[in-house]
Amino acid sequence: MSSTIVDPTPSRRGAHAGDPLPGKLSGNGTSTGPGPSFLRVLNSEFIKFRTLLSTLILLGSTVIVMVGFGALSAWGTGQFSEAATRDPQAAARIAAQGGDFVVAVPTSGIAFAQLILGSLGVLLMSSEFTTGMARSTFAAVPRRIPAFAAKLVVVVLTSFLVTAASTLAAGFVSVPILDNYGLDLDLASSQSVKLLIVNSIYVAAVAAIGMALGTLIRNSAGGIMSLVGLFFVAPIAFQLIPGDFFVEARKYLPGNTVDPLTALDHVPDTLEAWQAGLVLGAWVVLPVLLAGFLLKKRDV
Repeated sequence: MSSTIVDPTPSRRGAHAGDPLPGKLSGNGTSTGPGPSFLRVLNSEFIKFRTLLSTLILLGSTVIVMVGFGALSAWGTGQFSEAATRDPQAAARIAAQGGDFVVAVPTSGIAFAQLILGSLGVLLMSSEFTTGMARSTFAAVPRRIPAFAAKLVVVVLTSFLVTAASTLAAGFVSVPILDNYGLDLDLASSQSVKLLIVNSIYVAAVAAIGMALGTLIRNSAGGIMSLVGLFFVAPIAFQLIPGDFFVEARKYLPGNTVDPLTALDHVPDTLEAWQAGLVLGAWVVLPVLLAGFLLKKRDV
């Protein structure tokens, strides 16, 4: 009769001594649990982002619009300045603006940049659901939040950098145009730098809001129309509807927070700079948190 000896230690045949045991995840502190590490998810999302033709078109359109409107604004400002030498009313309007009225020329296309890059934020997430790519994405990243956070990092950083670069390029184009009218634009002044940084942060915030809307609505057209309604339609509607409530509520719309943040002095009937910063931050944080929560609860 033969006896059988049972080894209580699982066989390691074919495995290297340094390999992790089954059921244990390799990686460091950036591990996301089940699935790849966050850095790998971030790299994957960046590859998807930069290889999409629609992304490159929207980013290129942002640069063109910003530079084009900067040049057009420089020409219009020069024409208005010349008219002020002959028209007392035009001179009074320039004096009413106060400060260096040409400093905002490079950022004259921000309203369009926020629409383009906000739409990019919507498409970055909504396209995952309309194309069915979400099933593959969340199969690779089962916890979902790391993929959502990686997309958010990519779109926010890209929007900030593209807006800053476009503003700077618009400034370089505007300087010689303004020089022809005897106007001086100092791109290194503290106010110019402030406008560049604050507007870039603002557009990045709009892109984050757009991505949250794309996640909540899961439809590209619906997300973009919601973004347009929030930033373009609501301010006009609140201005047209009579009543003190709408006058006061208009201050708290996200599109009306950038002016208090960039003003040299506090403008009457607007929020203080720190209040505008808190309001804009709330408009970003709350939709993003809600989008992340519902992303985990909903089916793909």
